[in-house]
Amino acid sequence: MTKTFKLPAGDIKRLVDGYGGCYASDKITVDGYPVRFMYREHPDQDTDSGWCDSGWRFMSGFEDDEYASNADNFAIYRVNTIANYDPSIIPFLDAPVGSSFEKPLASERFVEVSGWTPADS
Repeated sequence: MTKTFKLPAGDIKRLVDGYGGCYASDKITVDGYPVRFMYREHPDQDTDSGWCDSGWRFMSGFEDDEYASNADNFAIYRVNTIANYDPSIIPFLDAPVGSSFEKPLASERFVEVSGWTPADS
C-alpha cells in the first residue's frame, strides 16, 4: 500500500536529533491531524527501521479501536519527522518511559496523563 504523506520528504527539516524511531498514526502523517496523544513505552528491540526505537507512540486521538487495531494505519518514523508534523511534541521528548500526554480538544497545550498505561502492558 502506497501512502501519500501530508508533508513531502523535502519539507522535513532537522528539528531534533538523537531520538531514533517511533510509531505514528496515518491520521497524523497522511491525514494531517495534529498529535493529540503521545506516550512512551519500553522500546521495541525488533524494528526494521535501521535505527533504535525511542519508545514514543504518537496518535491524533481520533483513532477508534478498529482503526488502531490495523497495523497498516501506523508506521515507523524518525522522531524528527513527527516533530516536523507537530513541533509541540518537542518539549516532551525527554520524558521517561511510562510518560503519556494529551492535548485536549479545547487546548493547544499538552497535559500529562496520570495512571494511563498501554493496553498491551
